[in-house]
Formats: sequence, structure tokens, C-alpha cells
Amino acid sequence: MRNAARNTLQLIIFMLLLHPMPVRAIPAISCHCFTDRSYDAARPAAADPYFLASIQNSFIAIVFNTDKNNIVIKKQQGTSSDDLWIACWVASKVAASPDTLLHARLKQGSWKDALTMLRISTKDLGARFSSALNAKSSSAHLAEMVVDELFTRYRILADADLTAIRKTGASNQELIVAALIAAKTNQPARQIYLDVKSGLKTWGALLLWANIDTKNMQQEVSSILKLQPQ
Repeated sequence: MRNAARNTLQLIIFMLLLHPMPVRAIPAISCHCFTDRSYDAARPAAADPYFLASIQNSFIAIVFNTDKNNIVIKKQQGTSSDDLWIACWVASKVAASPDTLLHARLKQGSWKDALTMLRISTKDLGARFSSALNAKSSSAHLAEMVVDELFTRYRILADADLTAIRKTGASNQELIVAALIAAKTNQPARQIYLDVKSGLKTWGALLLWANIDTKNMQQEVSSILKLQPQ
């Protein structure tokens, strides 16, 4: 009986090896879902990733006049924040949609090659951005240039303040949130960022202190963009 059972098992394994089950390809989707979406004094940093992402999404939506939900969906589908910044920036200057640009970027592997394929002249994208693009700078560097240009255009921070906070290592998300809190409290954005970076404070605690409505990010972000761009 044992021999019969063993032979049967060997036969089953042999048949499986001959006819393996198809394995479905799993797309690389970056989850943009957050469990914690409100400040909790017992876990003061728990919702910080949500605040950073949501405020940045609101900024992109307002500046480029697009739907915030579409931005969230694209991130859920795996599009990076850096590529979203670049696609929206380029689309605002040329006759191409962000979707078309993102598709070309995915197909070609770089923004330089994507714009070449679409026959888009880099001259329309600004001297600094064009130069970085031609040098095949990383998406992260290009996105940072886009955000800095927007901060200058909307006069959100003085040039010296923007340079100072960037030198401390602030990301695009951190820069935007620090600037929002700074605008509400009249405190230096750089110091706000350093307080969080050092662990003295959290973004959630600072947003609460600044009396910022985290359930209405669109309106809050609009308040720092009230000045017309230069």
C-alpha cells in the first residue's frame, strides 16, 4: 500500500512538472492607501505619510488645474510622484496631455527619449529644465526643479529661504508641508523642517498647532497660492 501511494504521488508530481500551472504576472503597483489619516497624540507620527502625500497631491491638483482623484489613481497604478510632477509641468507648456507624456516615459525609459519620441522641443520648457533634461538628469532631480520653479513663480518662499531648506535635504513633500505651516504660523520653513527631521516634532503635531484643516487640504493649500504667479 505504501509503495502504491508513493508511486501515485510521484506520478502526480511528474504530471505537474509536465503541465505547470500558468502564473499570472502581477503588476508593480505602489499602494497609495493609508490606514492613519488623522493626528493621534498617542502615535504622533502615524499619519505623517498621509499628510505629506495628501498635501502634495493637493498642490499638484491646484497648480496644474487637474483632479486630485486622478493623481491618487495614477499613484495607485504605480506612477511615481516625480514623474507626475514632470508630466504635469511639461503638459502645461506644450500640446500634450500628462497621460500621453507618462505613457511615452514608460515606453522609452527616460524623459529625454520620451520627449524626443513625441517631437517636443525642450526650448519650451525653460532654460534650467531643458539643460537638466538634455543632461539626462534623474526624474527626482527634474521634479525638484519643477517644484522649485513653482515656489518661485508663486512667491511661496523667498529664494534664500528656498535654497536654505533644500540644502537641509527637504524632499518635495516636506518642502510643501513646511511652507504651508510656515505661511500659517510666520515661522521659518527651514526651522519647521529641521524640528521634524530631528524628531522634536511631527508633521501631524505641527499641522494641528498651525490650525490647519487636514480634512480640507485643497482649501488649505490654496491659501499659500493666493498670489498670482509672476
